[in-house]
Amino acid sequence: MNLAESLMTAISSLSSNKLRSFLTILGVIIGVAAVVAMVSVGEGARTRVTSQIGSLGSNLVTVTPGRIRALPGMAFGARGAFNILTYSHFTELKQAGLPGVAAILAEASTRKVIRYGKNSTTTMVVGTTPEYCDARNFHVESGRFFTQYDLDQMTCVAVLGRTAAEDLFGIADAALGATIRIGNVNFRVIGVMESKTMGGRDLGDQIFVPITTAQMRLTGNRYLQSITVQATSAENTGPVYNRLYEFFLRKLKDPEKFTVTNQQDILNTIEGVTGTLTLLLGAITGISLLVGGIGIMNIMLVSVAERTREIGLRKAIGAKPRDILIQFIIESSTLSGAGGVVGILSGIGLARLIARFSNWSTTISLASIAIALCVSIGVGLFFGIYPAQRASRLSPIVALRYE
Repeated sequence: MNLAESLMTAISSLSSNKLRSFLTILGVIIGVAAVVAMVSVGEGARTRVTSQIGSLGSNLVTVTPGRIRALPGMAFGARGAFNILTYSHFTELKQAGLPGVAAILAEASTRKVIRYGKNSTTTMVVGTTPEYCDARNFHVESGRFFTQYDLDQMTCVAVLGRTAAEDLFGIADAALGATIRIGNVNFRVIGVMESKTMGGRDLGDQIFVPITTAQMRLTGNRYLQSITVQATSAENTGPVYNRLYEFFLRKLKDPEKFTVTNQQDILNTIEGVTGTLTLLLGAITGISLLVGGIGIMNIMLVSVAERTREIGLRKAIGAKPRDILIQFIIESSTLSGAGGVVGILSGIGLARLIARFSNWSTTISLASIAIALCVSIGVGLFFGIYPAQRASRLSPIVALRYE
């Protein structure tokens, strides 16, 4: 008997007991569906987090103030109330002309009450530099962003986030050319940013002004919260990180006074964590495949007992033990393979339902589908070997006399 005949015989045998066959593969269906759905949730989480980080700009290396040691006379447990990054550090860094650098920007922010006529809102005022839009991948939708001239002349111009503009003007585009009051200083609106969110946070609820204007006219604080450098490519983030660390170590003399963070390292860490989580989810749900395999072994043993006379008759007319072995292995593999296909379709449907009715994003992975199908067939092979061997070793005489 060739493989095609064995397959047809297996399908005929399984079709004669449809309900029993379905209940047998139910464990495989549930296991494969759970694996596909959970892996898609894990992959979706990884994709979502990395895309959100990437949406704030790519190839970024950020310098922030480090932990400052307590000063003499400072109360126990109090933190240093000062910063060490200044605008002069930013200008010196730009003048240094470090290789592999595409853009450098500085940032410092504070919350202020913003007024226009009788309308007012409290929002974050971000003092920054003209490179912000390109480095942060956050662009002006109408009007313009401020320029180096505005930075040098400390002009009182502002670019509104869309949400802030709508809070003050009702219609965002109506803000262009208007004069708003930030704290006690009048600013002319020259642009409105595009709509953008990140991790549920509305990035439109901000107002951007030249950092020199913010320092001199709004806060009186000459320190920066961060200096961000955009590398020319992902491969250059490592060398740029090293050059930034060396630059600020020379300037500040103390590695505890600053922290350099590589965005690519953060992305790699997140991918590693979410990858481990995905693997864990797949392994936990894969336990149900083991249960399904035990069910297949059980039903195949029952099938061998029920078809003992048939096995004896086939051996009596010339069937070899190998033919019997192949037939029962094909039957168990067909069972698990059918369960795997149904489970994959069910898992894809479940993943889409999760994405539709929850805040979780899911990503269907072709690799996970292929692995789940191969594992389901492998389960059928593994748990079908013992019943198949038992059937192939039956003596024809004993099998024909079996009642």
